[in-house]
Amino acid sequence: MNTFELSGHDHIQLNQLLKLLNLADSGGDANQAIVSGLVKVNGKTELQKRKKLFPGDRVFFRGQEIEVVAEA
Repeated sequence: MNTFELSGHDHIQLNQLLKLLNLADSGGDANQAIVSGLVKVNGKTELQKRKKLFPGDRVFFRGQEIEVVAEA
C-alpha cells in the first residue's frame, strides 16, 4: 500500500489525488474514471469527482491502494 501525505492542508479532492500520483494522465481522465465507477474510497465505489479525502481514507484504483495520511 502507498501513502499520500497531506502537506499544509486538511484534505485533498479525489480527482486531484489521482492526477498528482500519476494514476490518471489528466484531470479529465481522473474525472472520467471516477464517474465510470472505477474508483473506490474506503471500500465503496465513489462517484463524486471532488470527494474530500481526509487522513485515514483509503483509495483503490487500478490495482493500487493509497492511504491518505496527516502531515508528519
